[in-house]
Amino acid sequence: MPFDQSESMGSDDSESRMPFLDHLEELRRRLLKSILAVVAMAIVAFCFREEIMAFLTGPFGDHRLHNMEVTGAFYAYLKISMLVGILAALPIVFYQMWAFISPGLYRKERATILPLVLISTVLFIVGAGFCYFVVLPVALKWLISFSGDVMVNTITISSYISFVGMLMLAFGASFQLPIIAYFLGRLGILPSRLLVRGRRYAIVIILIVAAIITPPDVFTQLVLAIPMYILYEISIITVKMTGRAEDRS
Repeated sequence: MPFDQSESMGSDDSESRMPFLDHLEELRRRLLKSILAVVAMAIVAFCFREEIMAFLTGPFGDHRLHNMEVTGAFYAYLKISMLVGILAALPIVFYQMWAFISPGLYRKERATILPLVLISTVLFIVGAGFCYFVVLPVALKWLISFSGDVMVNTITISSYISFVGMLMLAFGASFQLPIIAYFLGRLGILPSRLLVRGRRYAIVIILIVAAIITPPDVFTQLVLAIPMYILYEISIITVKMTGRAEDRS
């Protein structure tokens, strides 16, 4: 009997752990596919590195960028290739993310996976585009103007690419807020009433997040924080319109 009891307990324990282990294995496979997609797109982007570099340095105007290290040019091209690789692989990355979450959804909600992938990709590109065409020209001009007649700006290509890449990714990620709110609202985790009551706290959190993911200057932080707050208000409307029935009533 002791042998049978221990065998039964071991079987129950194994069955309780297997779903969790399968979940981890599924996560590993999804992450691996996403990483491979980014790497593949980055390799393609590296073949067009000079054209991409010319495009990314457009907002910098007539200012010259400098290379201070032997490997500086190579690492600059590597950075822009990874940035473009992430942007180009977004549909695959978002699909893997939503496909990983889908087993916990209802059948009707699973049917929204492809539209969510499309909308997530479009919002990310819109956010990155807003940063490139609207924010960067103004931010760069404003920041460089502080040198005045006393200092001479010697901006390296590496620091410029890091600055531009971080801002574009930050804006792209922040534009995902309505999608996240929609998803949590559909699950009943984030009712619109909670979002309305949390406006004051949301402003503080948005300012903190903007301060963390942007360069240490107030102008750039506000330029990111203002769209994030507008997206927060859009998220409230989204959850009110698409959340669970008891939240819309």
